[in-house]
Amino acid sequence: MIPLSVLDLSPIREGSDAAQSFRHTLELAQHAERWGFKRFWLAEHHGMPGIASAATSVLMGHVAGGTQKIRVGAGGIMLPNHSPLVIAEQFGTLESLYPGRIDLGLGRAPGSDQPTARALRRNLASDANEFPRDVLELMDYFSAEPSNPVRAVPGTGLNVPIWILGSSLFGAQVAAALGLPYAFASHFAPAQMMQAIALYRESFRPSAQLAQPYVMLGFNVFAADSEEEAALLATSVQQAFVNLRSGRPTRLPPPLSGYSQQLGPQERAVLESVLSCSAIGTHSSVRASMQAFIERTGANELMITSQIFDPKARLRSYEIAAGALTQTS
Repeated sequence: MIPLSVLDLSPIREGSDAAQSFRHTLELAQHAERWGFKRFWLAEHHGMPGIASAATSVLMGHVAGGTQKIRVGAGGIMLPNHSPLVIAEQFGTLESLYPGRIDLGLGRAPGSDQPTARALRRNLASDANEFPRDVLELMDYFSAEPSNPVRAVPGTGLNVPIWILGSSLFGAQVAAALGLPYAFASHFAPAQMMQAIALYRESFRPSAQLAQPYVMLGFNVFAADSEEEAALLATSVQQAFVNLRSGRPTRLPPPLSGYSQQLGPQERAVLESVLSCSAIGTHSSVRASMQAFIERTGANELMITSQIFDPKARLRSYEIAAGALTQTS
């Protein structure tokens, strides 16, 4: 059995607010810890009405402080938005507060639209193309003997595992060249998944952090005690994706019966593409889908995400996912 982890965007539901989302995020992390999930990751997004995890390191501290042993991480920090030194200090602080429990996943996308990206970075001329250099600078701040005369305090000499995130071949190349674990965003951008995995494994160079390639893949789970309920729960994220691709992002909408029948061919094609790495159904069907996905990809770990409107139904979905590979429900 491979490890299972949780990716939570701290979704803001229609009729709710960020404060409620943060309470539900902590509740999910506490349950995930009891159910045996290995990690609980939060992702940096900006200007998204349905995602509350913009200040990712702050929210990580809230989650780590409310749990005991589950690893808490960023999946990820969008490094071009930040100074590597600031991220080293933030994650050095987290590692100092919660030693041995902090992960730092790094991506190069803005996690926002272009106007928001400009507001974050001010100058887009030196953004994502400098990502590999920024990763190396950040890693240097954590080393015991940094080459940079500037020191991250706290940060220097701390063991904060760094991951490279991606949804294309670029991240796979960076992760392989630096000998870092690789997390692919197959839960919403699966098109280049198999090619990226192959490139990463073929090009991997061992490092002080990692001797062998390690692949974690995003995977959607919408699980319930009946197939009909599971299919209904999945319509919330289906609506959210269609709204986002239509240029009108919204808060996470409630499930909508018969939603698929309302969609045109183009919208159906979008959903079939972006959500192709998903399991929808009861314990047995979710288990079969997860096992087939693991066999196809050779994943070392799955990062489960369940964007479900009702918090109780979301907890139940993760509970079913946790037991799917161990025959329990």
